[in-house]
This record gives sequence, C-alpha cells and structure tokens, in this order.
Amino acid sequence: MAAVRDLKATEMAASGGDDAIELGKRHLIQPWPYAGSVGAEARALIGEGDGIYITDSTGKRLIDGPAGMWCVNVGHRREELARVMYEQAMALSYNTPWYTMNAPSAELAMRIAGHAPDDLSHVFYTTGGSSAVETALRFMQFYNNVRGQPEKKLILSRGGAYHGSTYLSASLNGRPRDRDWMDGADELVIKLSSPDPFRRPQGMSLAAFTDFLVDQFRDTVARVGADKIGAFVGEPVQASGGVVIPPDGYLKRIREICRDNDILYVSDEVVTGFGRLGHVFASGDVFGIDPDMITFAKGVTSGYFPLGGVIISERLLQELRRSNHPDAMFGHGLTYTSHPVGCAVALKNLDLLEESVLSHTRAVAPYFQAQLKTLEELPLVGEVRGAGLMGCVECVADRESKDPLQLDKDVGKRIDAHCHELGLLVRPLINMCVMSPPLIITREQIDDMVGILREGISRTMDDLRKEGVWRG
Repeated sequence: MAAVRDLKATEMAASGGDDAIELGKRHLIQPWPYAGSVGAEARALIGEGDGIYITDSTGKRLIDGPAGMWCVNVGHRREELARVMYEQAMALSYNTPWYTMNAPSAELAMRIAGHAPDDLSHVFYTTGGSSAVETALRFMQFYNNVRGQPEKKLILSRGGAYHGSTYLSASLNGRPRDRDWMDGADELVIKLSSPDPFRRPQGMSLAAFTDFLVDQFRDTVARVGADKIGAFVGEPVQASGGVVIPPDGYLKRIREICRDNDILYVSDEVVTGFGRLGHVFASGDVFGIDPDMITFAKGVTSGYFPLGGVIISERLLQELRRSNHPDAMFGHGLTYTSHPVGCAVALKNLDLLEESVLSHTRAVAPYFQAQLKTLEELPLVGEVRGAGLMGCVECVADRESKDPLQLDKDVGKRIDAHCHELGLLVRPLINMCVMSPPLIITREQIDDMVGILREGISRTMDDLRKEGVWRG
C-alpha cells in the first residue's frame, strides 16, 4: 500500500506539480509575503501526508517537523476523521448560527468545558486562532461596557508574543518584524517584557528575573490604572516567539495580580491546547492557573477543518445576566461559527486524543526533549528549550554574548533547506528552528528527526565558515 502511495505521489509530481507551482506564481498570494515577491511566489508544494510524514512535489518523503502549523496533532491520513467529515457533511453541511444550532457544537462545548480549569464552562466557536483571540478581546470590551466601565479597555501583552493576524489580535504581537510595515490598534495595547529566561540580563538569576517580570507587571498596572486595563493576553508557552518557557511560578503570580485588579486573564492556548503539552489544556494541568478565558484552535481538529474558539468563565456570564442592561447585545459572530462539520471532526479528534494520543505524548515527551538537548553540543547552537512535544533550537554567533547571527538573519532558512534535502521539514524563525511534530511520533522517528536536524545544522556551520560569515 505504501508503495502504491509513493508511486501516486511521484506521478503527481511529474504531471501536476509544475503546473501547480506555475499557477501559484501567477494567481496565489502567499501569507506573510514580501513586497518584492508578493503575488509572484511559489513555495514548497506538498502533495500528500501520512502519519508524521508529508510528500513534496518531487516525491520526496519528509518528516513533518512543525505538524503543519503546530496543528496536525493526531497525524496525517486519519481515516476516522475523514469519515466523520463525510458523514456529517452528508447529514448536515451547514446551518446558520444566528437563529439555529446543531448537535455536534453543543456536545463538543460540553466536552471541552469538561477539560477546562475551574468554571470555564461555555464555548464561543470561531474559524481559527486569530478570530478566537479577536473574539476574546471583543467580549472583554462588551463585558466592561455592560458593567458601566467603558474606559477599562487597554490590553497587556508581551515582547515575543504572537496572537494572530486580525486587527486586534495582531496588535498584540511582539515578535521582530511582525509590525514593521503593518498598522495596529497601538493605542489599546501595552507591551511588557518577554518572559524569556535565555535573554534575561547578563548576571541576573532566574529568581531575580521572575521578580523583575512580576514587578514590571504590577508597576504597569499601578502606573496606568487598573480602571483602564481590561485584559492580559498571554500564551502559556510563547510558541512562534521561539518556544519561550516562562520561569516557574511566573504565570501564577501574574494571574493573582490580574485577579486582584479586576483584569481579565486570557490564556492563549491556540498552540498549547489539545495535546501539545500532553493535556487538552495546559493552563490548569501544566501551569496551575485558572484563566477567565482560554482561546483555542489548531489541534482542536488536528488541522483537518478550520475551527477555533473561546472558553469563557461562568462567572463573567453570570455578571452579564445580572446587569442592568439585559438588552445589551454582544454584536459579534461569524458565518461559520459552530460549523457542524468542524465540530463533528473535533469530537472524533478529541476521542483519539483521550483514547491514547495524550498518554503517548506524555510518555515520549521527555525523550523528545532529551534528544533535542543533545544539539547543544554544536557550536552554532546557543540553547535548546521546550516542553511536551514542542521545542526550539536557537542559534547564536557567540554563546557568551548570546548575539543572534547579525550577519545572517536567515540561518534558520539555511538549516531548513539542508534538512529538506535530508528528509525533514523545519519551521525556520530567523535564527531559530522550531519543532512540533505530530503527537503520534515514536522514539525511533524522534531519533531520525534529531539526526537530520543535527546534520542540517552541521552543514549550515560549514556553509557559514566557507562564506566567512561565522568562525565558530
């Protein structure tokens, strides 16, 4: 069967791959393009997926290192999910959420609430992560308007954060280059320092760094005024910022400050939710916090169908129901809110996670982290960090100064190109390589992945030396 699929992929490459690439260059606008190539660019064409592997247009089989975009958690080609998609589409392909509802969305909301911490019990569905964060922020605005606090709208975010591409969600982003040429609601957002221990001031202990972050948060609330701040939005692990793991206890202390100052804590679990750290949600099970809202997407359907959402605390909803404005309308919704096909797929995906994938993730995660950590032996690697089945290899020109490669900001792309040739797709982020494979990956496949990544970095070091960019 595998041989038949490989032959099919090769035939696809010979017949249709070149055509698709040319059509892409002529008609497709890729996400995050540069002005110099916008609307005239083709990227690596992927034809098939199977388990942890994908096949490109040349027929080369690659380990899907990023699991699509942090999302193909149960792996490619899961017949169970494809069958559910078909069956639900044949039964009910769509219903308007404005004045009707469907059964899969109600059942899924109940099951999601069962995994959420504390009293997070109600779900508003969106089409993805950006719209989930946007929804949480709009709900915060509505909530404070109804409570008679229209000035309580400012949002706290952090350096290194990534929360989406819609207007409000993108305004929170704090990664390099994200906002260089893009507008945003800057008047609503206050940026705090990234909780990145690797980039803490030289000579500062981890405990002192944690105190600095907490003091900065508390001082900002005091300076700006709690009556002006509506929400703090934070990823438990800053994913696209380079898999930044916060210091122990930091999130709990920030949660307490938010609670003491009536600031809604929004935990952005678009990446960490649905298994990436071995649990459906990491907020409570991994970090011991009980947010007011949790956003999710990606792994909720393992990427098989666009779906996201916000889980909202019962306390917030009760306050709204008790308010003096019972006719106030939360004027927010999406055409595909509570989509029946997406919710049906998510239900089956959750079955797979609960049956074996979550326990498997927890079992192999320590091995995954240990094997990645061996890459710190390479002179180009400054730090390897991660949690669960997400990891980052950060390359630096000088380990002492921790200076990213100023002469070569595209070192991640160089490594990715070598790894592609060797059989691994990498997520390159400037001077970092991010890895988040499908959760079904085995120890043997982890060995393969890390071995290829080691060789890709080694070849990149050779290239940089030859070009005189880096001495090592």
